Amino acid sequence: MRRMVAGPTRNVVTELSRGVVEHCVLALISDEESYAFDIVRALGEQGLVTSEGTMYPLLARLRRDGLAATTWRESEAGPPRRYYRITDEGRRVLSAFVANWNGFRNAVDALMAGARAGGV
Repeated sequence: MRRMVAGPTRNVVTELSRGVVEHCVLALISDEESYAFDIVRALGEQGLVTSEGTMYPLLARLRRDGLAATTWRESEAGPPRRYYRITDEGRRVLSAFVANWNGFRNAVDALMAGARAGGV
C-alpha cells in the first residue's frame, strides 16, 4: 500500500492526471481532428500536461488500442503532420469514462464539501 507523502516531493495534480489524461485526449479529438502539438497545448492550458514527450507514447497507445486514428497532412511550416481523431471504439470508451467520472467526481465533491465545512 502506498504511503501519503506531504510536501514538495508529491505532486497531487500529476498523480490525479495520470488516470484521466488519455480520456481528456479522447474528448479533445471527439469533435475534430487535432495535431499532437495542439493537444499538448490544450492540456497544458488546463494544467494537465506540460511536455510533448509524455504525450507521444499516450497517442501511440490510443492508436494501437484502436481508440484513435490518424491521417497525415502537409504542413506549410515544415514536414507533414499527423492528425488524430477518435474512432467509434474511442467514443464508446469515452462515453463509459464520462458516466463513471460523473459519479466519482460527485462522490469526491461531497466528501470535500464536508472537509471544507469542517474548516480544513
